[in-house]
Amino acid sequence: MCLLFSIDNHHTEHVSVADVGHLENYTSDYTVQVLIGYCAVYIFMQTFMIPGTIFMSLLAGALFGQLRGVALVVFAASAGASSCFFLSKLIGKPLVFVLWPDKLTFFQKQVAKRREKLLNYMLFLRVTPTLPNTFINLASPIVDVPFHTFLLATLIGLIPAAYVTVRAGIALGELTSLSDLYDTQSVALLFLIGVVSVTPALLSKDEAQEKAPEVAAGAS
Repeated sequence: MCLLFSIDNHHTEHVSVADVGHLENYTSDYTVQVLIGYCAVYIFMQTFMIPGTIFMSLLAGALFGQLRGVALVVFAASAGASSCFFLSKLIGKPLVFVLWPDKLTFFQKQVAKRREKLLNYMLFLRVTPTLPNTFINLASPIVDVPFHTFLLATLIGLIPAAYVTVRAGIALGELTSLSDLYDTQSVALLFLIGVVSVTPALLSKDEAQEKAPEVAAGAS
């Protein structure tokens, strides 16, 4: 969601209502095959960090509508993120250390600080563009984020961004750049959801800091 790069004119020239209409007709005739193919491509791209999944999300809106499109994107994105998580757990540590040493140090410290409310923090990261989703997928197993926390945060946290992108995909032929997906209202809403999700973690941290002097005084 945080990769707001522009679509150049070469690509937008080939996106038309007629093209989308042909795809919709094909989808209605071969729904199961399209669903399987769509999920396979999306999961493959997400697993191996291939750019372009945002276009797949747009396509889901154009082909399947709002509700089914969001459900499909959240499922495929979560499955792909989970595959990436386990792939990184096996062989990804050297790559993450080379590509994002500073981000990894920051992430490791934040996870250690917020261990008791880790789900809230992971939700915050998924909803807001604080850290890239690719980095979160790869780094989470390295900094010992439990898979069940990672998966739940991914399933819930991707819903707002999926909603925005799929909604835009319904009007795919009218888009000129990916920046059109996220107007001021949409971005503000995503940040608000992120703030709400991380608030419990921040409050628990403050309470722990307040209690620490009391515990020390009682011990003395």
